[in-house]
Amino acid sequence: MVSGSPEERFEAVVDELVERPGVTPPTPGTGFGSNGLKVDDKIFAMLVRGRLVVKLPRQRVDALADGGEGERFDPGSGRLMKEWLILAPDSEQNWLDLALEALQYVGSTR
Repeated sequence: MVSGSPEERFEAVVDELVERPGVTPPTPGTGFGSNGLKVDDKIFAMLVRGRLVVKLPRQRVDALADGGEGERFDPGSGRLMKEWLILAPDSEQNWLDLALEALQYVGSTR
């Protein structure tokens, strides 16, 4: 069973990753990704409507979505983003592990 509010869980992820090279914490604002973790100014994880959103390779997103662990992310435009996964609220996936995976993926595309 998952414990803590989504905000608390995301804050724990932020606290764990913010000291890594190139990683910056969320910044106050209202634009897309303002509440996201970034590596070298590229978003790799964010909290949206109480759900974790991570950027992963398309094949990984497909596998997790097809396995029922989340959905392809729709930022509100009705267009699914192929490299972004939004976790189901009841997902047992480890948020830190997925955020680390996203950090590695986004950080490697520099």
